[in-house]
Amino acid sequence: MTDLSIAVVGAGLVGRRHAELIARHASLAALVDPAPVTADLASALGTRHFATLEDCLDGTSLDGVIVATPNQLHVAHARACIERNLPVLIEKPIADNSDSAAGLVAFAAEKSVPILVGHHRRHNPLIAAARSIIAAGQLGDIVAINGQFWLYKPDDYYSQAWRRQKGAGPVFINLIHDIDLLRHLCGDILAVQAMQSGKTRGFDVEDTAAILLEFESGALGTFSVSDTVVAPWSWEFTAGENPAYPNVATSAYQIGGTRASLSLPDMVVWKHPEARSWWNPIEQSRVPAEDRDALEEQCRHFLKVCGGVPPLVDGAEGLKSLRAIEAIRTAAETGQKVRLDP
Repeated sequence: MTDLSIAVVGAGLVGRRHAELIARHASLAALVDPAPVTADLASALGTRHFATLEDCLDGTSLDGVIVATPNQLHVAHARACIERNLPVLIEKPIADNSDSAAGLVAFAAEKSVPILVGHHRRHNPLIAAARSIIAAGQLGDIVAINGQFWLYKPDDYYSQAWRRQKGAGPVFINLIHDIDLLRHLCGDILAVQAMQSGKTRGFDVEDTAAILLEFESGALGTFSVSDTVVAPWSWEFTAGENPAYPNVATSAYQIGGTRASLSLPDMVVWKHPEARSWWNPIEQSRVPAEDRDALEEQCRHFLKVCGGVPPLVDGAEGLKSLRAIEAIRTAAETGQKVRLDP
């Protein structure tokens, strides 16, 4: 437990989880949300409630702020904190578009204030273990990457009108987490191609997409996304990070190299114990990794960022992942290959 004072802006599902974690590991100085019911939550957590961020900043001494508001408010809220030299943890995506995100990243750099973007999966110990395996060359040269996000969102999920409109489908809402992890493990993405469909539900927003990824290393990747498929092959089901989802012992990603392949999050390595050949036996081994709550690990890391440690996922990294998602959306809409600006 630290004596740092942290405010949480936004008291939705994710904001509440952030508030509970901060209350456990530091001093939850304030909970900010205009909804009247937030006062009750703040009282239960033993902290103050403010309806606006401005009132909170004026009325509280802080060491950092967590921004868990709707995407379109991220930049305004983060800028208000950065102007007061307060480190911020911004829930993913860093902004609702890359232009405003780039402006925010530049502003933070000018002020020398750190941004930690809430791609919490990078804080999972098994991701650190996988990254170490790849960096040590145990897979050889990475050649191919495959990933899936297949699950079924119930029909009442779409009862809210905004979820049936462009920009609210699984590519922007869910895939950004997966793309960020693949970038973290396999390097930056150079170009993308994609197709999408909304035929199953018939909404303006996509429900299924197929994506090709070209990495700067030369590796090629495929990713299949659908929220209308009854299946277990998604990070949500396989990683066990969120108790809201069932946990299934299988994989969501496969990373293939010239010496071995790795599946995640089950952490299974496949390789030929003798000469590499499709004629020879192939064996699997499971790599041990600690089981710790990724969101809680991110909370602990943010407290260190407030104390001067560089962020694991800084604003520039959050911007790169957002640009990759925008490129995928453009490729799907135009049918053209889209290259990302280096």
